[in-house]
Amino acid sequence: MILLQQVLDHIKAGILQTGQFIREEAYQFSADRIERKGFNDLVSYVDKEAEKMLVSSCSEALPEAGFITEEGTKTERKVEYNWIIDPLDGTTNFTHGLPVYSISVALMRNEKLVIGVVYEINRDEFFYAVEGSPAYCNDEEIKVSKVNTLSESLLATGFPYYDFEQMQSYLKILNDFMQSTHGLRRMGSAAVDLAYVACGRFEGFFEYNLNAWDVAAGAFIVQQAGGQVTDFKGGNDFVFGREIVASSNVQNEMLQVIQKHWQNKEPKA
Repeated sequence: MILLQQVLDHIKAGILQTGQFIREEAYQFSADRIERKGFNDLVSYVDKEAEKMLVSSCSEALPEAGFITEEGTKTERKVEYNWIIDPLDGTTNFTHGLPVYSISVALMRNEKLVIGVVYEINRDEFFYAVEGSPAYCNDEEIKVSKVNTLSESLLATGFPYYDFEQMQSYLKILNDFMQSTHGLRRMGSAAVDLAYVACGRFEGFFEYNLNAWDVAAGAFIVQQAGGQVTDFKGGNDFVFGREIVASSNVQNEMLQVIQKHWQNKEPKA
């Protein structure tokens, strides 16, 4: 029987080591080393090397597991266990010298999330959760905010950066939230946004056109911290469905605003 806490303990050192590598590279990073995977979709040697380090650590911890990785270091999926890895969530922030980026590592067992880790590198905050246990930040238990009204909430989101088909719908959603909350923030790392929902800094987060590696770990941490996570329809297809709403106690109010304006079109891959 696989003991998930032991698996987490095994990968923790590797994640922290990878975070130290990213932190050191940030001081000497040059913009001429940026590559473009697509329109506004950036990658660097830092992403690629970090992913290799994480894949190695996760392989040692659970050799029988497959991988879903952003940079394609290892992409063989297995039937039961699969790691979902984003080695540098917030690459655009990193390349521009903005200190909001993170490592995101999740483990799925039979399509169910069972481990989530988000390491916010610059603040040295290690958010994590294991199936059947609470969520933690640096070994202190965390809970979602107790605020239960949208009017008292601070929300986070992300902006479309390559598929603008739903822009008008999104602007209407933003307009509603701007007038009915304490405000909106755009941090640039979905994993960090979700971790901040889990520890009560944000009451909610929503975004579309995200990938599994952007949200899997953070979404699980939110759930283990007592929060709710759905897709825009209120269903459970938030890991692979490319749309997510996560909150403390304002999920229904957020979904009402989103569903009023959203066109329910399939986002482009």
